[in-house]
Amino acid sequence: MAMLKFTRDHEWVLIDGDTGVVGITDYAQRQLGDIVFVELPEIGRKVIKGEDTAVVESVKAASEIYSPVDGEVLEINRALNEEPALINSAPVSDGWFFKLGIHDATQLDELMDEADYKTFLEGLE
Repeated sequence: MAMLKFTRDHEWVLIDGDTGVVGITDYAQRQLGDIVFVELPEIGRKVIKGEDTAVVESVKAASEIYSPVDGEVLEINRALNEEPALINSAPVSDGWFFKLGIHDATQLDELMDEADYKTFLEGLE
C-alpha cells in the first residue's frame, strides 16, 4: 500500500515499496506563485536526505527541492520541462519532480504523515 509523507520544507513523498515519488505540496506551490522553470536532477544521481536535488523557479523566486531520504534518482518528470505550470495545477499528482530508489527506509519514520503536516501548517499561519 502506498504511503504519503511530508517534510518540514514542504516536499511530499509517495512511498510504494522501496520507491518514492517526490514533489512539493500545494502550500509550497501557492507560496511560490506561478512556476516558470524547473531544473531536474540527473537520472542515476545518488542523493542524501536534505540535499538540494532539484530547483523550481517562479515569478517570485527560485527554491531548492530537497530529497526527503537517501536514495538514487530513478526517473524524472520530463513533462515539467515543457509545462512547469503542472506543479501549480497538480502539485500532488502530475506535478511530481523525480522518483527515488529509497536506500534507508528508516528515514521515512522522521517524516510527517498528512495529519501531522496539517498541524505543522496551522502553526505557520
